Amino acid sequence: MFEELRPHLVELRKRLAISAGALIVMFFVMFYFHEILLDWMVQPLNDALIEVGKKSINAANGMVTTSQVGGAFFVALKVSFFAAIVAALPIILWQIWLFIAPGLYAHEKKMILPFIFGGTTMFVIGVLFAYYVVTPFGFNFLITFGSFKFTPLINIEDYVGFFTKIMFGFGLAFELPVFSYFLALLGLIDDKQMTAFFKYAIVIIFIIAALLTPPDVLTQLLMAGPLIILYGVSILIVKIVNPAPKEEAEEEEAEEEEEEETEALEEKMRASQTVSTNPEDGSAK
Repeated sequence: MFEELRPHLVELRKRLAISAGALIVMFFVMFYFHEILLDWMVQPLNDALIEVGKKSINAANGMVTTSQVGGAFFVALKVSFFAAIVAALPIILWQIWLFIAPGLYAHEKKMILPFIFGGTTMFVIGVLFAYYVVTPFGFNFLITFGSFKFTPLINIEDYVGFFTKIMFGFGLAFELPVFSYFLALLGLIDDKQMTAFFKYAIVIIFIIAALLTPPDVLTQLLMAGPLIILYGVSILIVKIVNPAPKEEAEEEEAEEEEEEETEALEEKMRASQTVSTNPEDGSAK
C-alpha cells in the first residue's frame, strides 16, 4: 500500500517545496516594504481613534504602543509573512492544481487559469471587504466601548495578530464560490447536497463570524451576511456546473409526498380511533 502512495507523496512534497520557496521569496520582498504595509494595516485603527477622539478625551489621548523589547521587529515579521501569503497565493493555487491535475480529464485540466485567477481575486476581494467595510465598524465600536473611562493604549503585537486573523478569515470565506465550482466540476458535490446542507451552513457561518470578528453583533452580521449570500451564489454555480440528476430529484419528491400522505392517513386513523373509544360520544357504538 505504501508503494502505491509513494508517487503521490513525492509529488506532494514537490508541490509543498515550491509553495514554501515562493512564500520565502515573497517574505523577503515584503519585508523590504514592511513599513508601508504596517502603515496600511494600522490606518483603520488610527482613523477609529481620531473618530472616537472627537467624543472622548481619553480616546483622543489614545495611541498604538509596544510592550516588548523586540516588539517592532516581530511585528515586521508578522506583517511581511501576511503580505507574502497574499503575494504567493497564485503560485500556491497553481501548485494545488498541478497536484490534483493528474486525476482530471483533459477538458478539466484547462481550467487552471480560472482556478488561479478566480481564487486569487476572491481572496483579495475578501481582504478588501474586511479592510474597508468591517474593520471601521468593529474598531469604532471596540474603542468607543469604555473610552469614557479608560485611555486606549493599543498593543501593536496584539493588534497585528487580530487584524491578520480578520483578513485571513474574510479572504478564505470569499473563496467559497471558487472551491464550490471546482468541487462541482470534479463531481464531488451537486446543488441538491448544498441546498440540503444550507441550514447547517448558516449555523457554521455564524460560529465562524463570532470567532473571527470583534464581539459586536453588527460586525458579526457584516461577515455572516456576505457568507450566506456567497453560499447562495455557490448553490447557483454548482447547479449550473453539476446539477443533481432529475430522476433522483423526482424520486425524492415522490418519496416526500408519499411520506406526507402516509402521515396524514395515520393521523386520520388515530382521530377515528379516539372518537370510537370516547364514551361521551353518543354516536360511538
